[in-house]
Amino acid sequence: MLATFAVGVRKRMHRVVDVAWGLAFAAVAAATYGMSDGGGRALLLAVLTAVWGLRLAGHIAWRGRGHGEDPRYDRMLAKAPGSRNLYALRMVYLLQAALVWLVSLPVQAGSYATGRLGWLALAGTLLWLTGLVFEAVGDHQLARFKADPAHRGRIMDRGLWSWTRHPNYFGDFCVWWGIYLVAAGSVGAAAVSVVAPLVMSYLLTAGSGKRLLELHMADRPGYAAYRERTSGFFPWPPRGGRARSD
Repeated sequence: MLATFAVGVRKRMHRVVDVAWGLAFAAVAAATYGMSDGGGRALLLAVLTAVWGLRLAGHIAWRGRGHGEDPRYDRMLAKAPGSRNLYALRMVYLLQAALVWLVSLPVQAGSYATGRLGWLALAGTLLWLTGLVFEAVGDHQLARFKADPAHRGRIMDRGLWSWTRHPNYFGDFCVWWGIYLVAAGSVGAAAVSVVAPLVMSYLLTAGSGKRLLELHMADRPGYAAYRERTSGFFPWPPRGGRARSD
């Protein structure tokens, strides 16, 4: 995160931290695996975390190419009491670094757990895969929708987005509870790291995820009707009509 801060200062654009979020988890996974005994659980946790983090970083980098500063950071840094860069360091980079450490506790603790992989690891891997599919498919569907000029100003309400208003956040939820289940094959790792998926769940639903995005979208034409017929988080058939797949 400090390296990313240096890049953000040089480019005068702090949205680069969003790319570093996924990369930081991949770095934690690689470092933890390198310091562990290299067992099957440690390898599985490293692979699951790195695949998720690298996909997310690549998607955000691709999505943000050619764009300037993210309006969220412009609004936040406009309130800085002093130096914008130092405020960004405290309130964005170091805060996200602390969150990466906290959320990745299952990866860290589980990599040192002894014992064979069992049914919890299988369930966790399947839940992780479900989450990854929701994130990747949801992101792809949204990108295709936005690429069509005919959809300018319209609300994305097709595919997975007709079953949940936040397929990517739901996917994150599944990914981190899945990683926790893989780590939870050890009672000690389960007890130490349960705070991680709980914190991530809070961030996704009531913190900086779903809640803030819906506040931002509230005034968009058609959003109130979309919100009325579409599940807020967990996927569910749309109320009062069929899901649209086109």
